[in-house]
Amino acid sequence: MRVSVYVDGFNLYGVRLKRQPHLKWLNLKALVTQFLQPHHTLIKIHYYTARVSGKLDVAAPARQQAYLTALESLGLVDIHYGNFLFSEKWAYVIRPPVTKPDGYVWNTPLPDLVWTAKTEEKGSDVNLASHLIRDGFKDLYDLAIVITNDTDLVEPMRIVRWELEKNVLLLTPVPPDGPINPKTGRRPVASRSLVNVANTTLYIHNKHLRLAQFDEYHPLPNGRVLRKPLTWR
Repeated sequence: MRVSVYVDGFNLYGVRLKRQPHLKWLNLKALVTQFLQPHHTLIKIHYYTARVSGKLDVAAPARQQAYLTALESLGLVDIHYGNFLFSEKWAYVIRPPVTKPDGYVWNTPLPDLVWTAKTEEKGSDVNLASHLIRDGFKDLYDLAIVITNDTDLVEPMRIVRWELEKNVLLLTPVPPDGPINPKTGRRPVASRSLVNVANTTLYIHNKHLRLAQFDEYHPLPNGRVLRKPLTWR
């Protein structure tokens, strides 16, 4: 059974890796291989991301480039880029912070509007959805593994499963043993709408992430060696 993998890079990062920097040096091939069966043949891994801005963290683009270079060295990963947008704008304060910002007198009320920095990623989910359906129509896989918890991908996954009659495995980054949400009193779960359109749903555990890390010093085919970013330890 031919397998193609479609990784929603920003969703994986935001849901699972952002608060666990020691796991960011992630070898996607080693991660996916843990979920394959003997009758599976891994054809391609598609990774969807965007080049980050250095406005909030000047070292972020260099760290990301090191990681992207490590992924490319696997020879099995195609990286597809959306756009990373940085903007500054006024925004309403919905829930005032617990502590007063610097410069405010204790009895002075907080403003209704604050000047904020906003980062957005555009295009990756559209690219993923388009390639998932295109590759299905071109019969490039028998099983599509989709790594995401973004409900924008429900419809393309439904088309692939029910109209193209391909198999879809949802590999969700939502931590099955994650912290309890203080608002709901429940642990996080995979999106029900995504689960409903997939043939099978599996969870990525921290043990899978730990077993799928690049070596701290990762050799490249050209003889260079990449070092894991210091802040990812």
